[in-house]
Amino acid sequence: MTQNTATPDRTGAALAELSRLPQAGFAARLDGIFEHSPWVAERAWSSGPFRSIEALHAAMCLIVDTACKNEQLGLICAHPELAGKEAERGKLTEASTGEQRGAGLDQCSKEELQRLRRLNEDYRARFGFPFVIAVKGLTRHQIMDAVEARLANDRDTEFSACLREIGKIARFRLDAMFGAQG
Repeated sequence: MTQNTATPDRTGAALAELSRLPQAGFAARLDGIFEHSPWVAERAWSSGPFRSIEALHAAMCLIVDTACKNEQLGLICAHPELAGKEAERGKLTEASTGEQRGAGLDQCSKEELQRLRRLNEDYRARFGFPFVIAVKGLTRHQIMDAVEARLANDRDTEFSACLREIGKIARFRLDAMFGAQG
């Protein structure tokens, strides 16, 4: 997503324009805020009009929080493994590519890549879904340490942690879309 330097007035105008869109246009405009999960924006549409990024984010997070467990699991599973096969094959979304690059995951040494992939495998084997973390502001070393630490959690704790992290990712993506200094 392209970072712009919108003023509060321009952000408000952009949100007003977004809120006027029909449901399909609204969902299309917010495509990628929740990784491969357009249903979040589709359902949040009826909560508009949105006067702030906070209100839009809260409405979308409420949709996730009140979704059934299978939908929530699908949302978690829609996220790629960090520095995983999708990244290696160039199959990440533009947003995920930028986020992983920003955390230095594209600069892992061979040993770091092996460690991260082993941690990803261990995490998926333990919990049945990929490790999800909002990587903005973290280094690759902090990310690997977080995977290792979270492996000690139980499945319910990790399920909730992934959903919280997805909410953070969505907020970072909304801020980038609307030019906020989040």
